[in-house]
Amino acid sequence: MNFSSSNQESSSSMTHCTLCPRRCGADRTEGQTGYCGQTARLKAARASLHLWEEPCISGQTGSGTVFFSGCSLQCVYCQNRAIALGQAGREITVERLADIFLELQAKGANNINLVTAAHFVPQVCEALRISKGKGLRVPIVYNSGGYESVPTLRLLEGLVDIYLPDFKYVSSDLSLRYSHAADYFDRASEALAEMYRQTGDPVFHPETGMMRRGIIVRHLVLPGCTGDSKRVLRYLHNTYGDHIYISIMSQYTPLPQMADYPELNRKVTEEEYGRVLRFAQEIGIEKGFLQEGEAASESFIPAFDGEGL
Repeated sequence: MNFSSSNQESSSSMTHCTLCPRRCGADRTEGQTGYCGQTARLKAARASLHLWEEPCISGQTGSGTVFFSGCSLQCVYCQNRAIALGQAGREITVERLADIFLELQAKGANNINLVTAAHFVPQVCEALRISKGKGLRVPIVYNSGGYESVPTLRLLEGLVDIYLPDFKYVSSDLSLRYSHAADYFDRASEALAEMYRQTGDPVFHPETGMMRRGIIVRHLVLPGCTGDSKRVLRYLHNTYGDHIYISIMSQYTPLPQMADYPELNRKVTEEEYGRVLRFAQEIGIEKGFLQEGEAASESFIPAFDGEGL
């Protein structure tokens, strides 16, 4: 493969890839695809201002969101399935990614939001260094499914300001069935501890209220899984208290592939979501976000049409 000079160093760590907990060992520099479905060539599906994040991330002008192709988790219910499977997206260079960051900042983005970037972390780090050298000043958000490798996260130290991970499960049975990762809780717990070590407590802009540093942990309530949702919330609150924000989400959308998982082939009911919210209140969670109204909608799923690339 003919990598440009800026890609050579970043691709060297992918000759036996261990960037994610799958540790698949693929030689992505020679065109092999890892568990994530991607080679060492950067691939993204969209770069645009996004208004559907938490208020302190999106604000009024939006979060400068870059959706990367591929994913090392591959949840069966993923609402971004087209890009998780690598079916959408186009190849870009590290230099182009750096320019995209600057273009999003020029459009008024409150931050740069890296969505599912774990399998491209070396290239992303390089692009961030380039763009910061050219005047990138907005906070950097690392938006993740939570299934991360601590050594990979350490590459991001000093470059990422805000971590926005999911924390999907405590149950290994659920994580194996729906995300093919029986070790999800162990790896997500380790990853969150590393994220907190890097960022510390939340910091907000004193005038705008926009987040400048810290962690928001997202938990998506799944149909019939409120018991595990409660276990997730208890773990997060017992471990981190008010040092992190917790976003409890009701937007689960049953897409066509869920016909193979009939127990998930419906929306979360108001009663289920309310049960989880009441539990959060009972155990003392105060710093967080909830979703109101008809959140379960494909309006949360952008068009992965190459915009902004």
